[in-house]
Amino acid sequence: MRRVTGDRLRLFNGESGEFTGEIARFNRHGGEVLLGERLRTPLPEQTCILSFALVKRSATDLIVEKATELGATVIQPVVTSHTQAVRVNLERLNAIATEATEQCERLSVPAIRGVVTLDSLLESWPESRPLFVAAERVDASPLAACLRDCGLLVGPEGGFTSRELDVLGRHPFVTLVSLGPWILRAETAAIAGLARLLAGHRPS
Repeated sequence: MRRVTGDRLRLFNGESGEFTGEIARFNRHGGEVLLGERLRTPLPEQTCILSFALVKRSATDLIVEKATELGATVIQPVVTSHTQAVRVNLERLNAIATEATEQCERLSVPAIRGVVTLDSLLESWPESRPLFVAAERVDASPLAACLRDCGLLVGPEGGFTSRELDVLGRHPFVTLVSLGPWILRAETAAIAGLARLLAGHRPS
């Protein structure tokens, strides 16, 4: 908040793009910015929903930060049998996502949704959208880049229960996938999975 009247800055959002700006008025009650030229127009984004079983606060913060940098458009915390927490501070996570968006020069900030149960996630999931589930200790094909709107679900430390895997397997839009031969930490799995899933996406 060291900005003063006359300072120049850049402003952006996912609908209008990025613009130059100049602070016309700024004090503790608010401010006004004069918009200048448009520097960038928004480009189409592949919709990618990252759903992850809640982990400890520091790991959750890391997942949100890196998911934003990698291009996730929606971040959905989930409660499973082995989750370590059941609540999140949405204001804090939105602030982390916004800072990460500015750092990596994205124009859109991912939507951070409230916590849902695994059953609720599956009930509301569109059947036309593939959901790739990172399932450790399961014989599954490696996760590869996906060029259509999709989602990634990462389980908690300790993995999914056998009942949860059975429930997941009943849905035609679900595909169990492998992230490699090693058992990854939940935050590592989220980052590695998104990197692979979005590797082929190039905005046009």
